[in-house]
Amino acid sequence: MDGNGRWAKRRFLPRYIGHQKARTAVRKVVAHCAKLGVKALTLYAFSTENWKRPADEVSKLMSLFLDALQREVSKLHKNNVRLRIIGDRAGFSEKIQQHIEQAEALTQNNTGLALNVAANYGGRWDIVEAVKAWQLTHPEQDIALLTPDALAPHLALAELPEPDLMIRTGGEQRMSNFMIWQMAYAEFYFTERLWPDFDEADLEQAMVSYQQRERRFGRTSEQVAKC
Repeated sequence: MDGNGRWAKRRFLPRYIGHQKARTAVRKVVAHCAKLGVKALTLYAFSTENWKRPADEVSKLMSLFLDALQREVSKLHKNNVRLRIIGDRAGFSEKIQQHIEQAEALTQNNTGLALNVAANYGGRWDIVEAVKAWQLTHPEQDIALLTPDALAPHLALAELPEPDLMIRTGGEQRMSNFMIWQMAYAEFYFTERLWPDFDEADLEQAMVSYQQRERRFGRTSEQVAKC
């Protein structure tokens, strides 16, 4: 969800106003995904690298995160959405960690959209944590025996299918350390639209683009046609 700061700057507003406005886009996208029958949606809210931003901006982002956990979770629960936060929670305040646990506990049995928020998350961190988890569960095995199939169950969101489509707003065309393992065969869609302006029509445009792709997963077009 890129472009909040630039959205504010173009309007001669403080950057945190852009982050506040971004919540409106989140609500729209989450609601529309649920309406369209999307099974899982993962939002990249705060990366492990975002701590490098000015302290005042980080502080305001943490306040917005806490406020969202306090105000939005009951609405998600009412709409049968299951919320999960992926990332290194140890970096957050105790209060935020408590609200994360409460939010996940409240929505854990919901059967609608699986909404995942990546916060203090990085794809490299995810892989390292997965290797550690594998070693803990296989203490007697040589690391040389580790395979992609053996590691996959220890990654974040391992219980969900791998992503089909990655949408990045704001005009940048890179992954920025987001689910780099899971995105191995995802289709990428980049848009100049800044995240606070992203709406239902933009989401559907991305989906139309996705529907026009041929997903071969290493096979030839002829092989895909026979499936």
